[in-house]
Amino acid sequence: MSNTNRIFLSPPYTGEAERAAVAAAFDSGYVAPCGPQTDEFERRLAELSGRRYAVAVSSGTAAIDLLMDEFGIDSSWTVIAPTLTFIATVGPAWHRGAKLAFVDSDATGGIDVSLLGEALGKTPGKKLVISVDLYGNCADYDAITALCRRHGAVYISDSAEAVGAKYGGRPAGSAGAAAVYSFNGNKIITTSGGGAILTDSRAIAERARKRSQQSREKRIWYEHREVGYNYRLSNILAAIGLAQLDRLPEILKIRAKTAEWYAKRLPVPLPAGGNRWLSVAFLDSRRARDTLLKRFAEANIEARPFWKPLHLQPVFAGAASFGTEVAESMFERGICLPSGTGMTQDDFGRIERCLGEREG
Repeated sequence: MSNTNRIFLSPPYTGEAERAAVAAAFDSGYVAPCGPQTDEFERRLAELSGRRYAVAVSSGTAAIDLLMDEFGIDSSWTVIAPTLTFIATVGPAWHRGAKLAFVDSDATGGIDVSLLGEALGKTPGKKLVISVDLYGNCADYDAITALCRRHGAVYISDSAEAVGAKYGGRPAGSAGAAAVYSFNGNKIITTSGGGAILTDSRAIAERARKRSQQSREKRIWYEHREVGYNYRLSNILAAIGLAQLDRLPEILKIRAKTAEWYAKRLPVPLPAGGNRWLSVAFLDSRRARDTLLKRFAEANIEARPFWKPLHLQPVFAGAASFGTEVAESMFERGICLPSGTGMTQDDFGRIERCLGEREG
């Protein structure tokens, strides 16, 4: 292992602005979960996503779980999702006993719309579709919306990785009955840990906000007519998020330049509108990909394979699949490259030396 400083895949990009925002939140006296920073963070997230409402919660997974509760997902439902995604996309549905169906990727890594249509046509009963804005590139919102309407399916957009991205001029997170963002430490902006629900439905937003606070009724005493969750985002973390939102245009520009730098050296797809959360590349073979991963590891540089498709995960053995070839190929050959906003020229030099030594 090299004794040089580690280059991480996508570390937080924070500084004095975030420190000042946290200090201001402390000075305001609102250290507990709710407060003016949370309210303002929600307002700005709604504006960013082109939605009427936002509900800030403790993680993107919590946001998805609240939406599963909203739509009453249980064993009578089938949840259809792309196979090339992180497990959190479908974890809350699995916990509720829903049947799962996984759909292959198109050439951009998003859900294959033609195969999604097949899945919807062959799936009986109640259906919910979750699309994923993979690595910051928006799914085909319009086509998915049209298919869901035709088949009477609920549509949710998992835009956890796509804050700041665009789809035909529209913001990531603007599709579906609701969408989710994530502000985990490795995302393009962070609140340390956090997420949000975005929606145009006042009823969905109000119910999600209530459930995220233990479903307490509006009484002077603690009264509950349902059992909720402790999912609200801390006011202190919302303060970090506000400072990060101020820096989002700068972050997007830097990430775009990083993606362009890689594109001159590797076969890097650059779909229009992506936020370049992670720069990714497709090598000629798994052997070539693994050789490069080994060289990065030896140089103390973090890089990773693509998400392992969910239909290949042991926990989901037996789930329905509609196509597998593209996602499996992307997993075999795909590599997620160091993409941190704060990378230095020295960092790029170390990365370039690894790229120059690669095989294949």
